[in-house]
Amino acid sequence: MAKSRPTKKILDSYTIKGTDKVVKVGDCVVMRAEDAQKPPYIARVEKIEADGRGNHVRVRVRWYYRPEESIGGRRQFHGAKELFLSDHFDEQSADTIEGKCSVHTFKNYTKLDSVGSEDYFCRFEYNAATGGFTPDRVAV
Repeated sequence: MAKSRPTKKILDSYTIKGTDKVVKVGDCVVMRAEDAQKPPYIARVEKIEADGRGNHVRVRVRWYYRPEESIGGRRQFHGAKELFLSDHFDEQSADTIEGKCSVHTFKNYTKLDSVGSEDYFCRFEYNAATGGFTPDRVAV
């Protein structure tokens, strides 16, 4: 008789280890990079699931890219806190989540009273395979 794969359980939320911060689907998170010399990665949580025993939690994320990570590279008009929402999805261990952050529209970002270290903005969606952007231009 074949062994059945353990079922995965969809979770509503995940509490970041060592904190009381709760992450839910749709939240933006800061994720630890493998290379400690690189800045952390930013992603939007699409799904949270645990293995059948609930021991190991994984998150499906949609990555944000920094301008310098895109095919065209950083340009003069890109903001220091600008990110591009990519079409790149991935599954990661929830243990790599370091904290929550906020990715605002550019309009809302410009209205913030003070910009914190956890505040970013996004004006474009980025196709990681082609290097294309949507929209393909904005007023600068």
